[in-house]
Amino acid sequence: MKPHNRIYSLTFCFVLMLWILTGCWDNKDINHRLLPVAVGIKKIDNEYMVMLDIPEPTGGSKKTKIVSAKEETISKAVDTISKNMESDVDLLHVKLILIQRGTAEDGVKDIIAGFMRSREVSPKALVAVCDQDINEFFTEIEKTTAEKGLSTYNFFEKNAGWNPDIALTRIWEVYRGIHSYTHDVAIPMIRSGKSTPMEQVGSAILKNGKMVEEISSNETLLYNVFKGESSHGEIEVMEHATVMILSSKIAHESFLQNRIPYMISLIKMKVVIIETKGDPSSNLIKKEMNTVLSKRFQELFLKLQKSEADIFGVGQFYRNQIPRKELKNWRSDYYKNMKMDIQLKIEIQNEGYLKTT
Repeated sequence: MKPHNRIYSLTFCFVLMLWILTGCWDNKDINHRLLPVAVGIKKIDNEYMVMLDIPEPTGGSKKTKIVSAKEETISKAVDTISKNMESDVDLLHVKLILIQRGTAEDGVKDIIAGFMRSREVSPKALVAVCDQDINEFFTEIEKTTAEKGLSTYNFFEKNAGWNPDIALTRIWEVYRGIHSYTHDVAIPMIRSGKSTPMEQVGSAILKNGKMVEEISSNETLLYNVFKGESSHGEIEVMEHATVMILSSKIAHESFLQNRIPYMISLIKMKVVIIETKGDPSSNLIKKEMNTVLSKRFQELFLKLQKSEADIFGVGQFYRNQIPRKELKNWRSDYYKNMKMDIQLKIEIQNEGYLKTT
């Protein structure tokens, strides 16, 4: 082969190798990346205080590092933290966005839109409201938690500390609620606990991206029952028994009459009895459970109607019955006048020695 032909061949092979090789030249070693599991946000005047909960494995234990910055935007605050740290901050593994209550009441539209637009945080990350000062919360978490870096995540993890009294709402669901005429969201409210790292104080109701109401833990359980997320939730039935929900299914029948929405919802629940007081019959437990839950559902629904927040998403069932141009008035013109009939069918899985009559 002639020398110049060999040079051409080698050059061609070299260029071809460069083209087919995967580019890893700009990747950073994991040892030089900081991976926060939680982001705390509060707005102060026209600036955002951003706090990052970063777990740091040291030997056989985990420690946490809480770092913060205040800037005009959240992304700029994260950049400020990153440039002042020895490693690069990567938000890809963030599991929880924690927003201070006052900021949630002012509105989270810009915050959520920023996360969705930047794609630096997964849209599946959970959103919660902090019912105390963010600085206080993270300071207390750092002091009291044994497995420090993961406590804020494990609290909401179904395979760890979650239970059906806690709402689970993700970034994309909050984003959908902000831009939907017929669907609002409930997000969990937490604060640092006295004897535990964290405690749940209920759920915040977001309407058009603003916190307009709050509901208790018991009401959150009903919300999760409606969503089918009620497994292993415990309910006290009057003074006779405590039951645990194994599963729930719900079916709806909806219609519109004289501009008034009507809905009949049948909830089928499978439960097990945890404990009883006295010698109640299975029929008595079913009857009392039906009475208690129906009353709680109606009280919760009336409370939501008053705030015009549709966290049950019942407006979705009327989208093909209401003209498109009127859907934007669903909450004010239709939802507040809606009539809802909740019916329950209870099936006890472990009747055992209970009387049947």
